[in-house]
Amino acid sequence: MAYDVVIKGGRIVDGSGGPSFTGDVAVKDGRIVEIGRVSGAASRVIDADGLAVSPGFIDNHTHYDAQITWDPLCTSSCYHGVTTVVMGHCGLALAPARDGDQDVLAQMLSRIEAIPIEALRAGIRWNWETIPQYLDALEGKLGLNTAVMIGHSAVRRWAMGPAASERDATPDEIAAMRQVVREGMAAGAIGFSTNQNPNHLDFQGRPVPSVIAPESEIFELADALADVGAGVIQTSQPRALEKNARMSQALAERTGRPVVWLSVQQRWSDPDGWRRQLNLAEEGFRAGARAYPLSSPRRNNTRFNMKNCQVFDGLPAWRPVMLGTPEQKLAAFRDPAVRAKLHEESVTGTFETTFSRRWDMLFVTVPKLAKNQGLAGKSIAQIAAARGADVLDVFLDLAVEENLETGFEINLINGDEAAVATFLNSPYTLIGLSDAGAHVIFDAGYGFCTRLLGFWSREKGVISLEAAVRKLTFMNAQFYGFTDRGLLQPGFKADIAVFDPATVGAREPQLVRDLPGDCERLEQRADGVEYTLVNGQLLMEHGRATEALPGAVLRNAAYKGV
Repeated sequence: MAYDVVIKGGRIVDGSGGPSFTGDVAVKDGRIVEIGRVSGAASRVIDADGLAVSPGFIDNHTHYDAQITWDPLCTSSCYHGVTTVVMGHCGLALAPARDGDQDVLAQMLSRIEAIPIEALRAGIRWNWETIPQYLDALEGKLGLNTAVMIGHSAVRRWAMGPAASERDATPDEIAAMRQVVREGMAAGAIGFSTNQNPNHLDFQGRPVPSVIAPESEIFELADALADVGAGVIQTSQPRALEKNARMSQALAERTGRPVVWLSVQQRWSDPDGWRRQLNLAEEGFRAGARAYPLSSPRRNNTRFNMKNCQVFDGLPAWRPVMLGTPEQKLAAFRDPAVRAKLHEESVTGTFETTFSRRWDMLFVTVPKLAKNQGLAGKSIAQIAAARGADVLDVFLDLAVEENLETGFEINLINGDEAAVATFLNSPYTLIGLSDAGAHVIFDAGYGFCTRLLGFWSREKGVISLEAAVRKLTFMNAQFYGFTDRGLLQPGFKADIAVFDPATVGAREPQLVRDLPGDCERLEQRADGVEYTLVNGQLLMEHGRATEALPGAVLRNAAYKGV
């Protein structure tokens, strides 16, 4: 047989979690056709001596819904060996979209996922209204495989209009929403996502539609997946993780569909909470509920300035201030009465919030004025101690002095390495949560997979290479119903990553200006990822894209096609 591609002499890490071995992988017509010693001719031979050959990585939680319409490679995910992305999470989506509601959906995505609205308005070419039309609009224009979740907020807006952010749905409106979900699933959507994060507000300070939906509505809409016998469900209640875990388990039991909930991570606002959440996940599985928490190998360091900050959105007195214009923020930060309220919540307060009140972990990274350059790399707590001043006064005085442009960075999540090592190895967690495409100037999580392989597997030795690859490939493929992906086996689709296990890793993000509307974002490149194949075609070679666009819309198991 003449092959399209043969990858010769690599260390095959097949995704099963079993021991790796040396061998060749042959590809023909988009599929793996032989593994072992391959002697036939090939149009392209890749020398993989000294390299690992694995299934392509599956990024299971992204917000590429808009970016993918102008960037088929989903940069920067493509640099890290990712071959499939799943998007439409947290109830946010760009379909269905009635005429006149397009900018409303774009504003929700912009505000919650911190994507410049100018980029969305300049980049999105709305040529769809329904979910089936959106899926068809993507087909044939993709570098990476793409699976799309149905977003609760978009569905609610479609059925209820502006009232979606104001009240409970009527029985007729719930029936209309359920029909939209059924139609989206029939068209091949991979599942349904919802979100009850009370901090998720639009630009007018109103909760996004899914936040005010009662649990009964979520169960009604999730039943549409049971109706078609396919798809997954994603939930998020970060201020009530234990409640969310139990609701997710109840959804799995009721619908028979797998559920993923956000998330088991170590948070400085509740340093040991991850243990309780992991125990809940284990309890759910023992009871027969297929409800996985999502976890991440990333240390979430959020970069921000006070013009675009979301760090304090969970604090009631801060929230209206942070929704204001820069001029309104400056006036508020100068007002002693406002400062007193902000101080009470962010320094002396004891109620639970995503902001940890760890001012020793909030660092100055980019001072703007020459006289302040010596502050770079120092924490607010350090500066306050040196000056004998209050931490909030130091923080806000600096922000005001530099016209809200000072660069800051804070670690809120996954700073405790022992905790992270424990839940990464748990059989009850899915690994992912890159949030790729979102928070574009705050954080860059594209390299979650190369960090797992480099930092956690090679450097720390807390997870074997084989186990890490299984977590990134087959475990996700099995959960999402990608039945012919996630393993290196004859007959499976040839989504393949070839990387150097001795050097693979995620680089530090760099600020670039390449979004539509001349907007900035953080880009993250990778080390050690040499080749990526999608559906048997070479997509990336030594960190550079080929001209191929071999990606496909991955549709659920109930999809019948046309």
